[in-house]
Amino acid sequence: MTATAAGSPGPSPTTVPPTVETVLAFVNTRADGSGRRELFGDGDSFAAWLAERDEFAGETVVTDADAAVARELRDALVTVLLAHSGDEEGLGESLQRAERHLRRVGSLYPLATVVTAGGAELASPQTGVPGVFGTVLAAVTTLAQSGDWGRVKACRNPPCHFGFLDRTRNGGGLYCSTGCGSQVSMRRHRRRQRRGGGAPSEA
Repeated sequence: MTATAAGSPGPSPTTVPPTVETVLAFVNTRADGSGRRELFGDGDSFAAWLAERDEFAGETVVTDADAAVARELRDALVTVLLAHSGDEEGLGESLQRAERHLRRVGSLYPLATVVTAGGAELASPQTGVPGVFGTVLAAVTTLAQSGDWGRVKACRNPPCHFGFLDRTRNGGGLYCSTGCGSQVSMRRHRRRQRRGGGAPSEA
């Protein structure tokens, strides 16, 4: 999470920086209607997920209450990522609630600046589960400072809402895959057909 020097180019939209990987790994733990299962359902499942992620320092003692806090943080971040995609679920009151929650989380898990000869980075001074949440917040902050936060989005195809890095040149990507884009287009096409089929026919 090293800070980029002023005037230097940020990460290319065709690459996936470690900070993006950290955020996407955290937000893409939700169950959906296409077979993905909930990975933060309880303390055991949250601990199993953490044990597979090197950036979170491996195995950590986790409670069901910790898993609930993780779900709340994750869902607030997903709402913000939906806002990046312009989705209605990520706008208005839902976005305001998510941002208020993230401010509270930021005060509970403060970050520290680590300065070395090679640069400076944000890191969590805490250990255990608080360190996990701090690491996620540090990744988000670094992305925001580099100008890449807006390219981290959630798919607009409900109920997918899978987090992804928008690699398009103009930053206009809305879906995590062409499959999700096709599903949305097909649903719109069917709605238009139903509206057209319900109209009275002329003799």
